[in-house]
Amino acid sequence: QVQLVESGGGLVQAGGSLRLSCAASGLTFGAYAMGWFRQAPGKEREFVASFSWSATRTFYTDSVKGRFAISRDSAKNTLYLQMNILKPEDTAVYYCAAKKWVSEALDLSKIDYWGQGTQVTVSS
Repeated sequence: QVQLVESGGGLVQAGGSLRLSCAASGLTFGAYAMGWFRQAPGKEREFVASFSWSATRTFYTDSVKGRFAISRDSAKNTLYLQMNILKPEDTAVYYCAAKKWVSEALDLSKIDYWGQGTQVTVSS
């Protein structure tokens, strides 16, 4: 049984930082493109960042470039999202996602597995 378990969300002031973690189990970590999506209240879920399955390529949505960094620890089967210079518009539930054998940015409509989400709230 595949599980993606996010942690690290919370309340932070604008300009602050958070690091999200996603612990994966039940899948071959190295065969999956892994990434993050977010969903703000009243809005559709959107792509944030991802690795290709080989982890040789990274992808970011424009609004987080230069502020967020995705990383992974294959020995721990864990994906991370370091979020710096947080803004109120980053407030959302952040979801970990996985799709097998993808070399491009993760597509919202083509995800094999989702985590349950972790809330990030940025106050102004």
